[in-house]
Amino acid sequence: MACRYRAGEVDPADLPMIAAEALAAGLDAPALCELAGRPRNAVTHEIRDAFEQALAECGIELPDPETARRHALRRLAARLGDGEITAAALATDDWWEMEGETAEERSFVRLIPQCTCCLGYMSEHDRRVWEAELRAAARALAASMPVGSGC
Repeated sequence: MACRYRAGEVDPADLPMIAAEALAAGLDAPALCELAGRPRNAVTHEIRDAFEQALAECGIELPDPETARRHALRRLAARLGDGEITAAALATDDWWEMEGETAEERSFVRLIPQCTCCLGYMSEHDRRVWEAELRAAARALAASMPVGSGC
């Protein structure tokens, strides 16, 4: 969860429930208890501060943002490969700007369009070819050796 949080995949409003689930799973720390008792609509920076304090008290380090983002890219590729999301859904974020460090990351990222409107300019044949290439790149990335540790 620390990696997903660092990559921006976790809504801060969800952190109190995540803390409650961590307590139920056996983690215990004062900041974790305090965070679990906060409402969803608490001040965002206070929730974030409490979450980061709880991680520290539990001995969990936040990964650096770049590593977290690379792991998020890998999870995204796995979700695409598993059919959980569509290829067009990848155009809703700034993934295309990411500079991959491995060949698999670069192959996947170079196929991500900047916006969904870009897809509208493709012929049906070109779109099918692109989707097949994107899915193949996603499977290759998801199957490749994970980057760094902690995520």
